[in-house]
Amino acid sequence: MKTIGLIGGMSWESTVPYYQVINRAVAARLGGLHSAKIVLYSVDFAEVALMQSAGRWEQAGALMADAAESLERAGADMVLIGANTMHKVAAAVEARVRIPLLHIVDPTAEAIRAAGHTTIGLLGTRFTMEQDFCKARFADKHGLKVLVPPAESRDALHRIIYEELCRGVIREESRQASEGITRDLLEAGAQCVVLGCTELGLILKDGCVPAPLFDTMLLHAQAAVNAALRD
Repeated sequence: MKTIGLIGGMSWESTVPYYQVINRAVAARLGGLHSAKIVLYSVDFAEVALMQSAGRWEQAGALMADAAESLERAGADMVLIGANTMHKVAAAVEARVRIPLLHIVDPTAEAIRAAGHTTIGLLGTRFTMEQDFCKARFADKHGLKVLVPPAESRDALHRIIYEELCRGVIREESRQASEGITRDLLEAGAQCVVLGCTELGLILKDGCVPAPLFDTMLLHAQAAVNAALRD
């Protein structure tokens, strides 16, 4: 079994399900008392969020690269950034380590294509919905058409993520608002919806809308298990 290196804490509310999904999947595959070999580097998300809001992406990239180097030195065979938004600095991480980076978009896109979908609705932080670091990878590498909500809905979702979900706060009115934004994407032509923030699975569940939801956290974690057990 290879060792999974996970950069977590962004927020820790979604790092917990990463750890659970990975270990449960390894136990299901290998049986008995087996669990995953994981090295976790958990950052202080307050520092990262300040860098994001100030547009200090080079500094954020250096922080992620330092974390990845620490994971590599600790024996990790691969590295995962446990957040969609911080994949904006994925190239900075890849440039600093010899071990592979498992990009969060790739297993998500592969699952979407395997299900036969070609047009996706993308939910996430404003950074993820408005900038190209994830959208372009879905489109250019995987041939998927990407739709995002209008500006007002993007602002509402961004607030819910940072002010509530990242703090472990689940509000029914925010759940309903998020489901409404999801339905709007389906009405605009999306065949499925990507939960492009690792916290969104805390509030949006399968069956809440009449279309498939693809949870990037879940698919990323499962891809890590596949890579760890491949040989």
